[in-house]
Amino acid sequence: MSQQPSRQSSGQSWQQQMAYQPQASVPGNATVRPRLRRALQTGVLVTVFALCALFLTATITGATGLTGALLGILAASTAIGIVVPVFLWVDRLEAEPARLLWFAFLWGALVSTVGALLLNQFGMAFFAGLQVDPMLAGAVVVAPAVEEFLKCLGVLLIFLMARREFNGVVDGIVYAGVAAAGFAFVENIIYLGMSYSELGTPGLLGVFVVRCLMSPFAHPMFTVCFGLALGLIAHRRSWPYALVPLGGYLLAVFLHALWNFAAVATGEGFFLVYAVVQVPLFVGFVTILVWARRRESRMLREYLTAYGINGWFSPAEVAMLVSPGERRRARAWAKGVGGRQAAQSMRAFQDEATELAVTRKHLNRGDRDPAWPVRERSLLDSVQQHRMAFAAPVSPGTARHPGGPASPGGVGVRQQ
Repeated sequence: MSQQPSRQSSGQSWQQQMAYQPQASVPGNATVRPRLRRALQTGVLVTVFALCALFLTATITGATGLTGALLGILAASTAIGIVVPVFLWVDRLEAEPARLLWFAFLWGALVSTVGALLLNQFGMAFFAGLQVDPMLAGAVVVAPAVEEFLKCLGVLLIFLMARREFNGVVDGIVYAGVAAAGFAFVENIIYLGMSYSELGTPGLLGVFVVRCLMSPFAHPMFTVCFGLALGLIAHRRSWPYALVPLGGYLLAVFLHALWNFAAVATGEGFFLVYAVVQVPLFVGFVTILVWARRRESRMLREYLTAYGINGWFSPAEVAMLVSPGERRRARAWAKGVGGRQAAQSMRAFQDEATELAVTRKHLNRGDRDPAWPVRERSLLDSVQQHRMAFAAPVSPGTARHPGGPASPGGVGVRQQ
């Protein structure tokens, strides 16, 4: 293994600590208070999101008209159809909970947008009083600082409130990207609808090309800087590391300001600046996405191989679990030999093996949350049970289904 154990306990090696030992689960809270707290939190979130949605509906339809708003929604949905699948692709190996992805998206689309509409107006009025061009100051100074703060705040809330799900760089990139995609969606609706109401179809098409086709990843590129910074300190949650996310926020503001300045200050030279400034930024953004995904794949291989040394996974299973393509092939094989139920068990086997690697990463880094050892034991049990649903017990390394061809990835059951 490339990474040595960070600590040992009671004279045991890292491998000995990892070896599975059945233990009783920690009992949960038997009172109704956890349910009441969850219901209260859900009620508050729904209320906030609903109020923001009503405010935005009234504001947008008042500014663009109903037709402009509907056309804006239709056109802006194109960009969402491009951006969100990219972040889901990045998140394929260790998928984030849908509830948190929806929270990130709705926070960006509703709360961040409402806050930006109000605060941007105050900021522009302030600069107007200083005899500074409010449009230029608003685009280059006010909007970047305000909008990035509001988007990043939603990502920070997930980081603080769902720490067991915010495990690293990929998680930070995905949450930040989805929040920014929500913000860009509503912002595009406003710009597209207003262009249609003022200039008709040509205005709508012009804004659509520039915002939805040429720069759909603009907002995600900026906010990802903050999410990446949070991901880097996901396992170092202490004040000495607070400057890291602050630096990520400042970088997001700088890139946002640079992008806006290129858009408003160049006039007819916009396309030249787009090629010289904005295209390289996008290339860097894509490079970060690919790097983050490969980094997560290496993490999975490292920790799942460690479990394999102890007999929980075969090398072929590890190879399957770290490759999205092999995962798809394994699910197709399971469905072919065992039907829908076997395919579902294969998917659960893959998802839980990934969570197992994440859990071991927390344990190796010294996370003192008592939930992690319990979670590890539960996942080890569940992984074995799911495997039994699509593969009969065979010797380690054997990959044959009874009466059928070899299974992809050498799927077999660990012998007890």
